[in-house]
Amino acid sequence: MNSISMNKERRHFIKSTAIAAAAFTVPSVASYSNNIIFSFNKQNKSSSKMKLSWTPYNLQLKHTFTISGFSRTTTPVVLTKIEYDGLVGYGEASLPPYLGESQASVIDFLKRVDLSGFSDPTHIEEIVHYVDSIAINNTAAKASVDIALHDLAGKIINSPWYKMYGFDKTDVPDTTFTIGIDTDEVVREKTLEAEDMFNILKVKVGGPDDKRMISAIRSVTDLPLSVDANQGWTDRLQALDMIYWLKEQDVVMVEQPMPKNDLDSIARLTEVSPLPIFADESLQRLSDIERLKGVFSGINIKLMKCTGMNEAIKMRNLAKALGMKVMMGCMTETSCAISAASQLYSGMDFADLDGALLISNDCFDGATLKNGKIIASDLPGIGVTPNRELSFSR
Repeated sequence: MNSISMNKERRHFIKSTAIAAAAFTVPSVASYSNNIIFSFNKQNKSSSKMKLSWTPYNLQLKHTFTISGFSRTTTPVVLTKIEYDGLVGYGEASLPPYLGESQASVIDFLKRVDLSGFSDPTHIEEIVHYVDSIAINNTAAKASVDIALHDLAGKIINSPWYKMYGFDKTDVPDTTFTIGIDTDEVVREKTLEAEDMFNILKVKVGGPDDKRMISAIRSVTDLPLSVDANQGWTDRLQALDMIYWLKEQDVVMVEQPMPKNDLDSIARLTEVSPLPIFADESLQRLSDIERLKGVFSGINIKLMKCTGMNEAIKMRNLAKALGMKVMMGCMTETSCAISAASQLYSGMDFADLDGALLISNDCFDGATLKNGKIIASDLPGIGVTPNRELSFSR
């Protein structure tokens, strides 16, 4: 194919996918399954085969991270890459304890992924459907393949994904910066470190000293706050009293206030809450959204829980069609997964994409913090490059 024909194909692809991404308006899960089809004209097919490989990697946190229930100083991840026709796409599975996945389980899953039956990496819907069918759960492992596949396809097309979605990469909410449960001294120290770089802070609550934590932060800053209870509140009326107090402290939203399966109590809390209530642990995938309408004000989408970008963009658009607020969240991740998320959170209401900023050994360069927002790179794909040598194997 000559360069003129290739450019026509590329322009047609970008236009058609942008239209498809904007077309999610019917609030039915079934209608979302095949709205974005990534493919080229048959003459673009290569004789190359996709090669998937991986490497375990341990993220080192800058500070001990404590939430309701546990503390940690590291987060294990598995990095992936898919090679095809001289191009490489990168992906990531981040594995915080509550996901129930490990580096060993991810690698065991990846060993079962056989991409040899697919001749075109841009057939994303078809490929991720196959990956999803290999086993139940394993969502972070699946996300690592999905992200690498999107990165590869974007490099084939020579465009970042936000452009193919038809998004403005600057039309994004400020990202929160997370402050874990800690002593007053440490909380104030973390707050002062973040104050000049962020426009909103996220505070982990759900413990016995929530008011102490908030008061410590308020002693040094008046930035707006969001709070994440990580299911830590168990009494609905006490939770409501706390939310009213939090509103007086310029808190703007509450994430997962009560146990994930106590949907009746959460729905009753949401109904009278002066602040929007967002689902995190109660939400995993696209099929969960419709049953949570009326229970929560909004949803927090995380690539590691929903199997990656292919499903995340559908979740974004379905929630909006249902009149729910939408947040883009993350685990502790490298700039690989954060950059993938940055491609699709345009137009959302809230964001928590500070995962790579919490670690001291980020092995990718990609999306960057600018004026309190995580801004996607203009490089093709998800917009990342490794900043150190990584040894992948199969």
